[in-house]
Amino acid sequence: MSGAPADPEPFPPFGVHASERLYDSHWCGLRRDQVILPNGQLQEYHVFEIPDAVAIVPVRSDGRVVLVGQYRYPSGETHWEVPAGRIDEGEAAADAAGRELLEESGYRAKELRPLPGFQPTGGISPHFVHAFCGLDCEWDRDPQPDPSEQIIVQDFSKQEIVALLEAGSIRDGFTAVTLLYALQLGLLG
Repeated sequence: MSGAPADPEPFPPFGVHASERLYDSHWCGLRRDQVILPNGQLQEYHVFEIPDAVAIVPVRSDGRVVLVGQYRYPSGETHWEVPAGRIDEGEAAADAAGRELLEESGYRAKELRPLPGFQPTGGISPHFVHAFCGLDCEWDRDPQPDPSEQIIVQDFSKQEIVALLEAGSIRDGFTAVTLLYALQLGLLG
């Protein structure tokens, strides 16, 4: 973005004294590092590893925004979210965005416009989200969610999206950040 202030000067990275794998699965990993602080002391640091992801704001040609109502087991709640998911190994972020959009919503975008990406949990994980706005989305087929996903699809006006954000009803971070970027950049109806 032009005119934006520069990031702060980077600090030298911590040295790593030791690193131990604590857990690995298809979904995530956890490691315990002993890092060397600038004063020479050792400190334990746990790093949660999650594959990078994509989040997509689908905007139909009539300006309506498509969201998915999705049940989330960890919270036991169902919320409105943008389609999102992990990037498969070797897959380009834009390809993952198109795949997740189709799987979760049944829509295809004529154009995937990149939005600024973000780290949702930078204090504990290097996990990065590649964000996109899917423009001129058209319905292609019924969603094909994973077996663990329970999804309904609904479209909203720009005013309804703003009302959801202002009411604090969008509690999913991927969704809030990408919707706010799309609004700020003038990409919603």
